[in-house]
Amino acid sequence: MNVKNTLVELSQTILPHHLLSQMVSKFTHCENVQWKNFFTRQIIQRYGVNMDEAVTPDLNSFKSFNEFFTRELKPELRPLTTERGAIASPADGAVSQAGKITHGDIFQAKGKSFTATDLLGGDAQRAEKFNDGEFTTIYLSPKDYHRLHMPVTGTLREMVHIPGRLFSVNAATTEAVPRLFARNERVVAIFDTEIGQMALVLVGAIFVSSIETVWHGVVTPPTIKTVRTWKYETDAPILKIGEEMGRFNMGSTIIVLFEKDKMNWNADFTAGKVVKLGEKIGKQNV
Repeated sequence: MNVKNTLVELSQTILPHHLLSQMVSKFTHCENVQWKNFFTRQIIQRYGVNMDEAVTPDLNSFKSFNEFFTRELKPELRPLTTERGAIASPADGAVSQAGKITHGDIFQAKGKSFTATDLLGGDAQRAEKFNDGEFTTIYLSPKDYHRLHMPVTGTLREMVHIPGRLFSVNAATTEAVPRLFARNERVVAIFDTEIGQMALVLVGAIFVSSIETVWHGVVTPPTIKTVRTWKYETDAPILKIGEEMGRFNMGSTIIVLFEKDKMNWNADFTAGKVVKLGEKIGKQNV
């Protein structure tokens, strides 16, 4: 590891991740109009947020910064792919990585990887379905839309909350911190689809105060020391391609896993590519 990466990892490791996130949560949910509008304008200007895309562009309509951050977009601006057998992008963001799950390993960055078993909570049986399958990691920056949607239609079978750290998920930290995505707090949703199982992994990060899903509501916080699991054996939620499945209350990363030989990513779906919600990013093998 070079000196720069060592310093990045050290600076991230010593931070009180959850305490900082709790403090930020109080600020982002504050309904003081002056504070909320000031902070919101700063973020819009710094990151170039396009408020013309929002259903409600008026800042005064948001009760808190968090309401602004999880704002709804005008649906006509994110048309869902209509191509038969298409895999749709689950979010606005940038591709961090995409490719094969090689012998259970998922590539992170520059010589770093983590295992699907670790990512999915240490359960080898849960991860076995994805051996030699496909994955993508999509990073959502502060300017992006922060609701997450279904890449394909699926029936929910299991949700897992895995406690952990809250390292930043920006490019510098991803290159510096080993096994970052398998160490951060995360929520895993396993779906049955027409091409086998699909895992959607919502990864927390520094200042991400909560992760929620449409069927459960807020999953985290609370943050506890043990893994929590919910099974959906009866009356399981069925979500269609393009439907909202969850959201980050502050920005982070979503990782998508598919089984072996069930789909292929687009040829240009590679690290660094900017994607928009609903566009075709791959195709089912049907």
